[in-house]
Amino acid sequence: MGILIKNGTIVTALDTTVGDIYCEDGTIVAIGVGLEGGANDEVIDASGQYVFPGGIDPHVHMEMPFMGTISADDFESGTAAGVAGGTTSLIDFVIPGRNENLMDALAVWHGRAKKSVADYAFHMAVTWWGDQTAEWMRACVEEEGIPSFKTFMAYRGAIGVDDAELIEVMKRARELDALVMVHAEHGDMVVALQDQLMAEGKYQPKYHALSRPAPLEGEATSRAIMLARMTKEPLYIVHVTCVQSLKAITEARARGQQVYGETCPQYLLLDDSVYDQDGFAGAAAVMSPPIRPRGHQEPLWNALKAGTLQVVATDHCPFNLVGQKDAGKDDFRLIPNGAAGIQHRLALMYTYGVLEGRLTLNEFVDVTSTRSAKIFGLYPRKGSITVGADADLVVWDPEATGTISASTHRHKVDSNIFEGFKTKGAPSTVIVNGRIQFQDGDLRVVRGAGRYLNRSL
Repeated sequence: MGILIKNGTIVTALDTTVGDIYCEDGTIVAIGVGLEGGANDEVIDASGQYVFPGGIDPHVHMEMPFMGTISADDFESGTAAGVAGGTTSLIDFVIPGRNENLMDALAVWHGRAKKSVADYAFHMAVTWWGDQTAEWMRACVEEEGIPSFKTFMAYRGAIGVDDAELIEVMKRARELDALVMVHAEHGDMVVALQDQLMAEGKYQPKYHALSRPAPLEGEATSRAIMLARMTKEPLYIVHVTCVQSLKAITEARARGQQVYGETCPQYLLLDDSVYDQDGFAGAAAVMSPPIRPRGHQEPLWNALKAGTLQVVATDHCPFNLVGQKDAGKDDFRLIPNGAAGIQHRLALMYTYGVLEGRLTLNEFVDVTSTRSAKIFGLYPRKGSITVGADADLVVWDPEATGTISASTHRHKVDSNIFEGFKTKGAPSTVIVNGRIQFQDGDLRVVRGAGRYLNRSL
């Protein structure tokens, strides 16, 4: 049995047309006008609606051990929340502990991800450099389909690397034609500021943000770009939040360096007033890098429009206020970093990007789907509406309205940093691997239906 989508406005990163799409056996097999299906096919009338390629979130952390606890969404609940919002594929991070065998960690993540309801891939975090790291990186690229490596310039003493280790990662990635990804913050200065603030009796959530100011992100971004320039290695900067980082990326790209930048809805739509909420509520928005003061948000939007930033991800990594984040009630350094977002990414970018005139529909598709597929080796299987591509499609009702709330979201977490945000536009139908998995509010996902995506750049 196939699926025939009729009379939809088909929007890709390149063009917009009105027509039909026929899917069979998990694949798009025909695109045209006046297509006819078989007697047993499911027909979706998409008149007056858009049809997008399924969203791709290349930056999530499902059931990740971190700061003494585990992120609240597992691979089943997290991918299901994504499907409900129009995200049909994701890339998670395998994060070994310091001195842990990278391949052992990969086996653990494969075991966790078997619950996924949508397709998934992995980045490998290199959290230390040792005698076997170069060989593990080779195995990731040549045997495991993982050609992207994450490094942390923060979290010193845990999963962070120093400059000497980062240089080795970049040199090895260059040999393997792989991509290095960097979390850019000056880790040592962060620790110094944290200790100083705590010594002054400043322990509330808002001091998390003050311990990680924008200049520290800008400096680390510049340094990572310089190291990548010297090693001739392409570079992807995750979760860019501030004008200082944008300046470094802009200058690098202007001189021809291959540098990509990613941002997230929270950095586009929130400012640091989120940390001024009564009591401990501001802890919900404790993440790294933190939400920035007003003045950084519009330049990020402009950078997306200009192509200086290419991707909108979520850094989805939720922790409950009660039972997880409250470990840091008396010391902001102990608040687990992260928040939920995978369900709301498309609705927020459509409402506050497209409808506010900051992005065209085609740019919206590019930054939420196609560009990630191209950068990370999934295109045209993912991120496109072409014959032969996976049948991952979102039928989008532009008139649907909603209000984001922890009381109604599908994340397994007790708070939402976008609480009360109004949205216009939402999926009416989401097709994953050629099967309707969400329709008119009804989530029909199947535990374990997601497939591992073997990638090559």
